[in-house]
This record gives sequence, structure tokens and C-alpha cells, in this order.
Amino acid sequence: MAYHNPVMLRESVEALAINPAGTYVDVTFGGGGHSAEILKHLTTGKLYSFDQDADAEKQSEKLEGATFQFVKANFRYLKKFLRLYGVKQVDGILADLGVSSHQFNTAERGFSTRFDGPLDMRMDPDAPLSAKEIIANYPEEQLHKIFGIYGEVKNAKTLAQTIVSARNGQEINTIAEFKKAIQSCIPRGKENKYLAQVFQALRIEANDELKALEDMLVQSAEVLKPGGRLVVISYHSLEDRLVKNFIQKGKFHGDVEKDFFGNELKPLEAVVRKALTPSEEELLENNRSRSAKLRIAVKTGELNFEEKPDKTVGRRGKK
Repeated sequence: MAYHNPVMLRESVEALAINPAGTYVDVTFGGGGHSAEILKHLTTGKLYSFDQDADAEKQSEKLEGATFQFVKANFRYLKKFLRLYGVKQVDGILADLGVSSHQFNTAERGFSTRFDGPLDMRMDPDAPLSAKEIIANYPEEQLHKIFGIYGEVKNAKTLAQTIVSARNGQEINTIAEFKKAIQSCIPRGKENKYLAQVFQALRIEANDELKALEDMLVQSAEVLKPGGRLVVISYHSLEDRLVKNFIQKGKFHGDVEKDFFGNELKPLEAVVRKALTPSEEELLENNRSRSAKLRIAVKTGELNFEEKPDKTVGRRGKK
């Protein structure tokens, strides 16, 4: 079995519009599929690939070379680590936000509902907060909130109450123990979907995924050169909404801000209006790609207001 089957590989790499001498970042190395494909298009350019997972770091050794640099860090520290390598601006950034097939298929990582294993779900095994800690220590109100918001679980309040009651009598250390503890909450005939939502909520909380994504998106806009591309593949509506809003409005909530002349103040422009989705062929080959959405944005050129005449400034941003 392949370590990881990269989703929308051709579409995402094409979307970067790679300059062979350019500088690129894959902020989610995973199994290295996207990085390997980007490297095929580089001659004198450079690729920096981020991942906080030790398994991913091991995989990265296969791509060692002058055009490649692995960075063992969470992508929320994008700007900081690029600066450590003397990089201020890049030509393109790719993010594949999904959990890798390898992580799902490794029982001891605790990501999958299919296996028994420890309640872990940490992308970085050295991080302090695991799913086990969340289940053991979070108050009922907080559990209710994360299952309702991050998992969109319909009976989130009942689920939170059930967990608090169950943990009072015993420790819940494994996936099997957790599934048994919440058995009464799981709707019949919808077990897989329900557990997937519950696990998604725990994973997002354990890894602070949505805040980390916001941090990365803001920094992406800062480090991209004018004309540089941002390409993001997301797998659930919470992620996709943040990506979509940031591209469309330059912020995550509320309306786009405008300057004195009515021009929209946002760093990125969408290259395609609607998100791209996997082809029929890919859906048949890789079932995990079914929820993928790919969005592409370009960094807009920065105006120098002292040099540009007013009429040019006034026109900019109008449709």
C-alpha cells in the first residue's frame, strides 16, 4: 500500500503555474506526493516543505537534493521558518489540509475509527494535548461546544453529558473504550458518519487546526510575491469556509474592507470562482478524495499611491 495517495495532484501542481527557477512551499508534506511533483518542475528553484510529523520527516529523506529543504515545523510558523532560511518572498504555496493515508492507517496514531488504539490524534506526537486529555479533562460545556462546532454533531449536548458520566467511573484511554462509552449516542445506520464527525472534532481541537490554518493563510499572503499563487485543498466545510473567506475578503469573518476610494483591501484574488473538485476517475481510485475542494488565489500587485494617478486608483478593484 502506498504511504499516501496525493489528492488532486495534477490540478494542484498545475494551479501553482510553476516557474522552474522559483521558490515554492508545500506547507503539508505528508507522504511527499505533492512535493515530489513540484520538484519535477524545478531546475534552479527551491522547494521548502513543512511538516511536524516524524514519519513525514523520514519520508522526506527520499527527496533530498539541492532543490529541496524539509522543515520540521507546524505551518502556522511559516514566516518564521522561511526567514530562518533567508527566504522573504515565495512564488507559490500549496496546502493539502487532509490527514495522510499513512496517519489514518497507523492504528497507534488514533486518527481512524476503524482500528483500536490509543486516543491520540496529535499531528505532532510531542504536542501536549491529545484526544485522551480532552475526553478526560474538558468540562461538559467545552465538550458540547467542540462537538457542536467542529464536528457539527446534532446531539452534541447529550454526547458531552454521556462522556462526563462515563469518565467518572473509569479512565477512557483507547478508541474501543471511547466508542463503547458513547454507544448510546450513536444513531443506528449512521455509525460511520457519526463517529467521523466526533473524531474530526477531537482532532481539530487537539491540533488547534482552524487557528493554525488562519495563521498560515495570513502569513501566506505576506510572503507571496505579487503574482504568486496560493493553492489550498480542504476536506470539510469549516476549513473551506476559512480559505474561501480569506481569498474573497482578506479576512475570516465580516465584510471586505474598502479604502477611501471604494477599492477592496484584500491581498489575494481568486483565480477560479468556484472550488475545483476531484475528477470521476480520481473518485473511483481514491475514495478519500470525495470531499476535497481546491481553491486557487493569486497575490495582487501592490499599488504605490504616490506614483499612481487618482484615476487609476479609483478604477482598481471595480468589476
